[in-house]
Amino acid sequence: MSFIKHCIFDLDGVIVDTAKFHYLAWKRLAKELGFELTPTQNERLKGVSRVQSLEILLSIGNIKASDAEKSRMADQKNEWYVQYISSMTTKDILPGAKEFILKVRENGIKTSLGSVSKNAALILEKIAITHLFDCIVDGTRITKAKPDPQVFLISCEELAVTPSESVVFEDSIAGIQAALAGGMHSIGIGNAKILSMAERIIPDFTHADMSILVY
Repeated sequence: MSFIKHCIFDLDGVIVDTAKFHYLAWKRLAKELGFELTPTQNERLKGVSRVQSLEILLSIGNIKASDAEKSRMADQKNEWYVQYISSMTTKDILPGAKEFILKVRENGIKTSLGSVSKNAALILEKIAITHLFDCIVDGTRITKAKPDPQVFLISCEELAVTPSESVVFEDSIAGIQAALAGGMHSIGIGNAKILSMAERIIPDFTHADMSILVY
């Protein structure tokens, strides 16, 4: 048995509940396009890039659009999303998340943020935890979105830690797939049925202690 040397945390749905704001923005766009986006359908949009999410949304609504129209739609969705998240504070950190990250750091384990969000820096600033990460890799630094492991592999390289010594905390199927593809351990946060391919699953960080980092 050995302790993990590096914890990588997704942002949306793991540290903060921005997933609800993404859903509100995508649902608003869908309504403008003439259809309703259900919570079940929205699961397919989690953990992937804005462009990929838009493509999935359009396929759900069976809508064709030009590249220029898609660009406008993506920008409009992001504008609404930024409006929603701009009011975030430290109160929006999910229960137990900050405490767990602090405990990890106290035990000498490196911490990274691995998010495809291009708004990650704004969110971290709003909830005042930027300083809790040794490495931050977000949507502005990657060319491949989850389930490609690029977002996680960059942090491993920058912190000189092997993927096998790293564990990813994720709430999305695409995120767990990315962890597995990158040769990392995976811990799902949330619904056990949705995240069944994760090595370990906890409902939230109030159910986490250092023992989950022993492999």
